[in-house]
Amino acid sequence: MSPAKRFGKVEVSPEAVATIAGRTAMQSYGVVGMASRRLKDGIAELLQHDSCGKGVEVRLLDGQVFIDLYVVVEYGTKISEVARNIMRNVKFAVEQSLGTPVTRVNVNVQDLRISGKA
Repeated sequence: MSPAKRFGKVEVSPEAVATIAGRTAMQSYGVVGMASRRLKDGIAELLQHDSCGKGVEVRLLDGQVFIDLYVVVEYGTKISEVARNIMRNVKFAVEQSLGTPVTRVNVNVQDLRISGKA
């Protein structure tokens, strides 16, 4: 009998996964910040640093983990490279924390900005 079955069950909320993913994305090179999922008048709303999990959508379906990130990227960086790095970093961090494979990480670039400019 495995230790997990002997002691009970562990469940991780999508919000907890979103926090891990959001904080990891924020630490990735080229990311200015997390953005809200909806544009307001065609403009991305930059989220406060302490609410970076709100720029993340997590779906847990049939034991699979799907993550959508909404980010604002530094103007002048290569967007495709920044997005690939975010995908790789978030996938690694979430898999290390959960011990469960992440099926997909999607990066949605909502805006481009110069660091420190709102």
